[in-house]
Amino acid sequence: MSRSVRKTKIFGITTTESEKQDKRRWNRTFRKFCRKLVLSGKEAPHKIHSVTEVWSGAKDGKRYNHNATKRDMRK
Repeated sequence: MSRSVRKTKIFGITTTESEKQDKRRWNRTFRKFCRKLVLSGKEAPHKIHSVTEVWSGAKDGKRYNHNATKRDMRK
């Protein structure tokens, strides 16, 4: 891994390593919501975005950094 470098200057805007706990919470909420709708006789939504707010997670997306140094580009 000594020669492993990023190919693009895109970095995550975050202080956390993973969104695993957030994804588990969002999927549980989605399944619970769908289960209630199906039991009441209504059609369940197809996408998780219609039920939960995915932008409330620990990671806030990615951004291009023009001034990335060689040190920043290392993995």
